[in-house]
Amino acid sequence: MVKKLSDWPELPQAQCGSAELSEEQSPARGYSPHHVSQALLTDLYELTMMQAYFERAMEDEAVFSLFVRRLPQHRNYLVAAGLDDVLRFLETLRFDQAAIAYLERLGLFSDRFLRYLARLTFAGDVYAVPEGSVVFGNEPLVEIVAPMPQAQLIETAVMNQIVLQTVLASKAARVVAAAKGRSVVDFGMRRMHGFEASLKAARAFYIAGVDSTSNVAAGQLYGIPVAGTMAHSYIQAHDDELAAFRNFARVYPDTMLLVDTYDTLAGVRKVVQLARELGAEFKVRAVRLDSGNLGTLACESRRILDAAGLHSVGIFASGGLNEDVIRQLVESGAPITGFGVGTDLGVSRDAPSLDIAYKLVAYGGQDRVKLSPEKLVLPGRKQVWRVEEDGRAVEDVIAKATEDLPGRPLLFPVMKGGRRLIEGPTDLGTARNRTRDEIARLPDRIRGLDPAIPPYPVGLSRDLQGARDEIYARLRQERV
Repeated sequence: MVKKLSDWPELPQAQCGSAELSEEQSPARGYSPHHVSQALLTDLYELTMMQAYFERAMEDEAVFSLFVRRLPQHRNYLVAAGLDDVLRFLETLRFDQAAIAYLERLGLFSDRFLRYLARLTFAGDVYAVPEGSVVFGNEPLVEIVAPMPQAQLIETAVMNQIVLQTVLASKAARVVAAAKGRSVVDFGMRRMHGFEASLKAARAFYIAGVDSTSNVAAGQLYGIPVAGTMAHSYIQAHDDELAAFRNFARVYPDTMLLVDTYDTLAGVRKVVQLARELGAEFKVRAVRLDSGNLGTLACESRRILDAAGLHSVGIFASGGLNEDVIRQLVESGAPITGFGVGTDLGVSRDAPSLDIAYKLVAYGGQDRVKLSPEKLVLPGRKQVWRVEEDGRAVEDVIAKATEDLPGRPLLFPVMKGGRRLIEGPTDLGTARNRTRDEIARLPDRIRGLDPAIPPYPVGLSRDLQGARDEIYARLRQERV
């Protein structure tokens, strides 16, 4: 049993300077989940339930469904992302010797169960919507079919990977929509919640239509285009702002110059002066505005640049941007050609989480549900059919997996017996195009940034509704 706090031995007093940290513990090395067994990326109760299943030989086939119960207040749709990391986790799921030794030290698990874990690999099937798909409330994003202990163990990891990237891809889709074709760059790494989140975020943003990222590691890892400008510190390090522009342009002629360190419009005039100095060698692509009234400053900057004949020099804006601010700037006619979006995008400030669930819907060949109020669980393995007319989505219908309904199916088999059906990682270009195409098919009110009235309709097939009502009635009768 788990020890109470009073049961633990008293900790020895710390002796300052008397202990040396190993390389693995060194703060200089830093914590990384890669330094622990990936199989331990789970909640403790998954393992204790797993042992209870093991002791009762409850290893029949289970079906778990992952879905979002309801959309956040400011979302008319979600963009599904994170599946590739789920499949990688399942393919490589192993309890190594260090993990088994740690679990043994907890005193919660039998030797028989630990030997079972040491041999464990994931051998289940996975059905999912492809990354970049548009989804709505109560629609399965992923369904797992596997022996009960395996399907239970992976709950935490599957939810973790899907929720982060789906939250961020959905936020990014709104920012891209607000920009109306203007360039959007991810500037969010420095204020995100850790290194791993910043990498997954850049990936999700790119799927949703963001053009590039300032995160160099994400560029290397995923092949995403990288972009950047300069910081105010570079300007401050020079005695003269024009000298800073001149020196940077010598190293990077085709660049973007940050003009608001001291006085924004004075900075723009110094860019004009630099253009006169360099003549045909002037290659500066844009000026960057990072503070102040961006709309007014963009108009004034455009006037100064155009008067000097610098019509090809664009205006890039950053600093506290989100989809609502970008929409206001675009709709006001501000002559801004691109946006760098940081914190608000990087943490999805207005909707940083999802009401996501991973629920048992079948076990041992029988459908399963729960009766908790306001927490709908649809029984059995399912399919979602999207009905479209004249190239526009009209409604979605959640059905039993065995049904064949009008429309196009959204879930596909992606793993069989623990092995991917398509080798290699998800092609981000394909996922990005899917997002673009699926959003384009949505009704105008759903694509918009304001809450849709009415929301997109999602219904149940007659067979699924009948199966749900039958099992609900039986469970209620048993309670009586």
